[in-house]
Amino acid sequence: MKTRLTEMLGIELPVMLAGMGGVSYSDLVIAVSEAGGIGTFGAAPMSTELLVEEMARVRAATSKPFGVDLLTASPDSVARNIRAVIEGGASIYVAGLGVPSEVVDELHRHNILVGSVCGKVRHAVAAVESGCDFVVAQGTEAGGHTGQIATMALVPQVVDAVKGKVPVVAAGGLFDGRGLVASLALGAEGVWMGTRFIATHEAHTGRGFKERMLETPEDGTVISKGYTGKTCRVIRTEWTNHFEQHPEELKPFPQQVMTAMQAGVQQLGTGPDVELDTNRAFMACGQAVGAIDAIKPARQVVEEIMDDARRTLKRLAAIS
Repeated sequence: MKTRLTEMLGIELPVMLAGMGGVSYSDLVIAVSEAGGIGTFGAAPMSTELLVEEMARVRAATSKPFGVDLLTASPDSVARNIRAVIEGGASIYVAGLGVPSEVVDELHRHNILVGSVCGKVRHAVAAVESGCDFVVAQGTEAGGHTGQIATMALVPQVVDAVKGKVPVVAAGGLFDGRGLVASLALGAEGVWMGTRFIATHEAHTGRGFKERMLETPEDGTVISKGYTGKTCRVIRTEWTNHFEQHPEELKPFPQQVMTAMQAGVQQLGTGPDVELDTNRAFMACGQAVGAIDAIKPARQVVEEIMDDARRTLKRLAAIS
């Protein structure tokens, strides 16, 4: 399935693994890239040293393109990580809080494409003006740090606003081939999926997170500032309930991160050797969680998405 996005990134399928902090590590990145999409590291909570090690693992395992996602592209974080991204062989760099034009220029000098995750139309327009090569229009249904505008409303407005200058990638509440086809119908040229890939064998999570997802209905998530101080969609827990009842106790970012860490509930990057207290732990997750009923290999997830997309296209062709 070819789109302008697949041509730009040099991939076979318009499926991008969201760069989920604490979840999208090398095993998952490799699996999605090898399946024909593109895997993206969630590097925000990683040290530069760990990011270097993880990228080396990917390069040793596959020649397929991969990317790196950082929550923010502030000068400080770029100073620590931009050289590692360049030297590590990444094909794309994605940021969630804007990418300064000088950073875009530096990455472009090293043939690295730049994307920006946007929750509002004006953010997408600003990203294009700064030189970004693609934008991810992420609706509020998405897990993790998210905005207020729904995917169905946001994607076509972003498509119209960028006027074809760059590909738009849809995100938020997407979990199968029907979502991919719907995104294409809205004018997007690919999808950025996170939640569905958490429930895979390769996802890097503490014990209990994936199993808790299988028990969580579509209304089992909540947007809370309780873990980071920023609006973040997570599985509802005793911790989120507490801060709903006591919002006066919330601290701004990044102080709230430290509060959660001190309480032992902020465990980004925790691997399968650690058992999570799923009544309190930070489990970023989108509304697509209600559709997930099994933990599968990531390659199988990609294949099922594409098989479902092709069936959907055939069904639509039959009624047109």
